[in-house]
Amino acid sequence: MRKTWTIRSRPIGVVGLVLLLIVEVGATAQVVPYQSSADFEKFARMLRENALLKIEPSILIPSANRPLNRPRYPWKNNIVTTLFWTDRKMASAWDAKWAEHFGGFDNPNPAARRGFFPVAFVPRLNPFYCSLPYNDIAGSTAKPEAKAVIPWFTEAFEREGKSVCRDRWVRIRNRSGRDCFAQWSDCGPFRADHWQYVFGDERPRPNANQGAGLGVSPAVRDFLSLSSTDVTDWQFVEFKDVPRGPWSMFGENNPFVENARKRNGVLLQAVPGVESSIPGKEPASAPEQRIILR
Repeated sequence: MRKTWTIRSRPIGVVGLVLLLIVEVGATAQVVPYQSSADFEKFARMLRENALLKIEPSILIPSANRPLNRPRYPWKNNIVTTLFWTDRKMASAWDAKWAEHFGGFDNPNPAARRGFFPVAFVPRLNPFYCSLPYNDIAGSTAKPEAKAVIPWFTEAFEREGKSVCRDRWVRIRNRSGRDCFAQWSDCGPFRADHWQYVFGDERPRPNANQGAGLGVSPAVRDFLSLSSTDVTDWQFVEFKDVPRGPWSMFGENNPFVENARKRNGVLLQAVPGVESSIPGKEPASAPEQRIILR
């Protein structure tokens, strides 16, 4: 028969015995901190629970937290970059009538372009655009990870179904160190779910375009003197850090243009090769046009 020890006539078993011995060894002229066997059992359960917490596997979930020495918008270096453009009936991930809203076919043929812009029409959206392989919207709501992984989500969120990524500014740098600025206008190349690359530390995943992780418009290509497939570095930037340049000239989606209109002080500059698009203004004599700058 197994012997048991008791305190106040209640069995305490092996766990109680061990604790009793510990108390007895160090109990000289001390008061026992446990008033009953129930206290012992409660303490034993607490020790067990603490031990289990230490050995339970960690569950990894997207987090907006980052190391203190990590910049908010780190550079993505040596990214294969491909050319894409708005076709005559092309939709984007966020605009079913993107080509229509853009104003026409953004012909990549250098013969059909002048001064980084198409010669056939004046773009109604910023011709300096790019694509990245993530879409923050699924159906009519934000994706579950969006709030955690997109650094500017909280400050930019307006309502469910409206992207906080669309038209975000991106700095793109060529091999010689020249910078161009473009607005994020579509998703790709090839996929729209790779947040681990766009906002994290992963590399672009393999695809049919040599593992491309960035698409750029003809205007970006021409400004940076890129080939149809090339290598660039890129990072997100806040609008306040975007300098004035050819990317500030056109677009209903362009905050440079919007700010100029709000100030009621439109600054005009002549650019060769395209007719004026400003209502009430006579077209500039060839080869000039008028465009809006900040």
